[in-house]
Parts: sequence; C-alpha cells; structure tokens
Amino acid sequence: MFKSVLFHTDKLKLLKRFYANVLEREIVASTNEQFTVNIGETDITFQQSDVPSFYHFAINIPGNQFVIMKAWIQDRLTLNKDGGINEIYYSSLDSDSMYFEDPAGNLIELIGRRHRDLFGDLTKEAFFDISEVGITTPYVTQVGDDLQDFGIPLRHGTMIDPNTLNYLGKGDTFIVLTPPDWKWKFSKNKAETHPLEMTLDDGRHLALDEDGVMTFSGE
Repeated sequence: MFKSVLFHTDKLKLLKRFYANVLEREIVASTNEQFTVNIGETDITFQQSDVPSFYHFAINIPGNQFVIMKAWIQDRLTLNKDGGINEIYYSSLDSDSMYFEDPAGNLIELIGRRHRDLFGDLTKEAFFDISEVGITTPYVTQVGDDLQDFGIPLRHGTMIDPNTLNYLGKGDTFIVLTPPDWKWKFSKNKAETHPLEMTLDDGRHLALDEDGVMTFSGE
C-alpha cells in the first residue's frame, strides 16, 4: 500500500548514519535538508525540521527468518522490552514482532509474517516493505471516516473508535490511527501528533499537518 512515506526529524545526520550503517539500508537520495532510505518496496524520506518528532512504523519481514533477523538486529542495537520480554506473538495477525528505536526515538517494529517466507541466507530482501504507519491525531473519528471514504477500509467493521488503535488497510499493510497520549507497546513514549505524508501504490497522496488535520489528493 505504501509507495513512499515522509517523516520530519531534528536529527537528520544521526538518522542517516543509523539507517545506512546500522540497518545497512540503501540511501537512494540525499541533500542537506532530507534523505531517502529504501525499505524494500517502500521508500522513507526524513526531512529536516526544528521540531523534535517521533513516529511509529513497522516493517514486514519473512516469518521463517524472524529468529536470524533478531540475532542480526541484536548485534547492532538493543531491542525494547515490555514486561521483561523483547518479542511478542500476535495471534490475530499470525505474526511475531520485535521493537527498537532509532536515534530520533522513532519506534520501529519488525513483523515476522508467518505466512510469508524467504529462503536462503539473510539479505536486504528480508525487508519486504513498510507494514504499518502510525497516524496520531486529536481528530481520530474524522480522519478515520475520511480514510474510509478515500477507499482505505477499517480492519474490523466501519465504526472508528476514537479512544484506541484503529487499523485501516488490508493484507499486511495498515495505517494505524491513534489518539494523542496513546501508550505504545514496547515503548516509554506516548503518541504525539507530528506532520507526515504518504504516497500510496496507486499514486494517491495523504498529508497530515502539525495540528492533526489530514488532506487527500489524487482521488
């Protein structure tokens, strides 16, 4: 679903080093004001900002390589823990997850999809694509309704719950719509509203401003 995503950061140089040197991802474009890193079928751009910003996003990885990916990640950084554990199985998604943060505090989740395998040695192809992008807004109901009208279905039913997480999308890719101050799992941080943009595979565009108002284009 996600062709590209744009986040803001006040730690541009640190993030560029992290994604290039720690996660060993390809930097496909770079200027003094932003850089773009490839995550499989999705490109993420980090744009310079004077405002500290952090987001939550998830990356799909092969279920059969979750264990070796975890070992590879732990050689490079420390995984976040929740209740003393550093991984979790979600039965509703039939997937395993681990979490860590980059130097800007972005909460990154690696989701091992048990129905998606990749055989052979661990390679850069194990980062399939961006699976989830968290959108935090005080206007959860309005944005959720607008996303559905834009053709992005709610995972269960059609009624948005303004007090909890709402998953909009299908398959293995979702927008995770959440109210401010939501406590993320495997994180000490609570969700905050920060601007972002995303382009979908079909070319349509969504943008969230600093107030949590979303605009749509390319319908």
